[in-house]
Amino acid sequence: MIRRFAFTRPTYISIVVSLLALGACSTATKRTPLAERPMEAQIGAPPPPRQDALAASSVAQPSTSGPAKRADLAPAPAGMKEEMDDARMERPAAEAKPGEGDWNRQDFHTENYDHVVENRFISVETAPLSTFSIDVDTASYSNVRRFLAQGALPPADAVRIEELINYFDYDYDDPSGKQPVAVHTELAQAPWAPTHQLLHIGMQGKRMDVREVPPRNLTFLIDVSGSMSDENKLPLLKRAFRGLLETLDGDDTVAMVVYAGASGAVLAPTPANQQSTILEALERLEAGGSTNGGEGIELAYRLAQQHFQEKGVNRVILATDGDFNIGTTSQGDLVRLIEKKREAGVFLTVLGFGMGNYKDSTLEQLADKGNGNYAYIDTMAEAKKVLVEEGGANLVTIAQDVKIQVEMNPRYVGAYRLIGYENRALEAEDFNDDKKDAGEIGAGHTVTALYELLTPEQARQELSVDGLRYSRTAPSGGEGDEKELCTVKVRYKAPQGRESQLLSFHVAPSAVDSRRRTSDAFRFSAAVASFGMMLRHSEYKGSSSFELVTDLAEGALGRDQGGYKHEFLGLVRQARSL
Repeated sequence: MIRRFAFTRPTYISIVVSLLALGACSTATKRTPLAERPMEAQIGAPPPPRQDALAASSVAQPSTSGPAKRADLAPAPAGMKEEMDDARMERPAAEAKPGEGDWNRQDFHTENYDHVVENRFISVETAPLSTFSIDVDTASYSNVRRFLAQGALPPADAVRIEELINYFDYDYDDPSGKQPVAVHTELAQAPWAPTHQLLHIGMQGKRMDVREVPPRNLTFLIDVSGSMSDENKLPLLKRAFRGLLETLDGDDTVAMVVYAGASGAVLAPTPANQQSTILEALERLEAGGSTNGGEGIELAYRLAQQHFQEKGVNRVILATDGDFNIGTTSQGDLVRLIEKKREAGVFLTVLGFGMGNYKDSTLEQLADKGNGNYAYIDTMAEAKKVLVEEGGANLVTIAQDVKIQVEMNPRYVGAYRLIGYENRALEAEDFNDDKKDAGEIGAGHTVTALYELLTPEQARQELSVDGLRYSRTAPSGGEGDEKELCTVKVRYKAPQGRESQLLSFHVAPSAVDSRRRTSDAFRFSAAVASFGMMLRHSEYKGSSSFELVTDLAEGALGRDQGGYKHEFLGLVRQARSL
């Protein structure tokens, strides 16, 4: 255990200096593993100078000795499967130590998160339509897990509740017929506000057999700047990409671009079954220099477009800590660049790594505007989940520009609050505007949204809004008006489509009844939402507590393939101890 000395005592200072000198001598011949170093040593000290990857690497060319056709998956590199299976041991959060519950330590003080203004209750009288883009990102959940594992509560703005909820698979039924998505709804009592109702909306993307996956044209865009030198950055990234490579075959191509002070291609487009060529290029990468992210993105898109697969998957996979500090540094410039490139049919996946100088706000926007998804890789287990277990969902788009619009019936609903999705809100007129960009759903993806509802009487009591003089507030009396609490509408486009398709579903009203049996999906998603509101110190958390979260989740684990829901219970216990 490392003791902390009070620096006001000269004797202690001398001891510390002596210990540091001894440490410097002992590490001259042997580098201490990251996990064994104090947190200050991991984050506070500048990385040692290392040779820039571009100076040390030439462009690897694919072999021409064999045909590039679909074949059996190549065997994993020695020890790779065992390493990924054992990686789940990395998951359990460490016990918190006294005084470590504050995120604003040296470890995290340069991390950037956009401010999230929490959704409020909205009167149905003034705004009966709620419209938003779907979101399949999961980065916030694994980032929250990283904070808790290090004995710190996350900053409120790092907690995006929709990403916590959408981290999990809720075992929804598959779509039928030719539709790429199925929509499921459920209405019951809100666990943290028993007099309110909770509307659960779940979407399931069509699952795809591995034999149905189209050829994939993947360009890895890898940050090799000096900030990526830590063990949980570039070294973890290399291990993660080796895992992804196992899922590819000869019909797929892989290219590799790196960027630091300068950018360059270190691997020309290569059939994925030529693993030795690809792995050699990957292993030559070393971190060093500052970051010119904009130049690297330009080069990666250009390379991806040169080898565009007309009926395949064309995607740039950006792996970085997001610390863009030279070149195109304006976040607005980067976003506009990504928006322009997506129109050519090349989408973007963003993988975040590391801590200390992590730029969440930049990476989230790049993925959103690039028609892709955003994940945070904190362990090898998470790399396996994102790139191997969910590789189809994260790389193969089955529906794009997916929007949801819910029309509330004022007969039954006086006010509503969408939980999460604050940065995905759309105007009502955007729903029918096919030029308006929205989120994508990949093969097998699930999307879940929760609305907390007030009756008209509750809204009059809880919301301080004067009634409208000139607006008709009485129910329309139209057909079905008495039988419908709300209407849920979904618009989506085919992956290369220009015109959207409409799905519409009605939700029947139901009295608040605590005895009604709800689904596992309803209870577990409510548990995650309640936990997220506690982490955000939400004014709407009601009676949320760690006990409530635990009770809801423990009774709704279901099949829990991969053990992710059990892991959630461990995070709840960890947060409770802080």
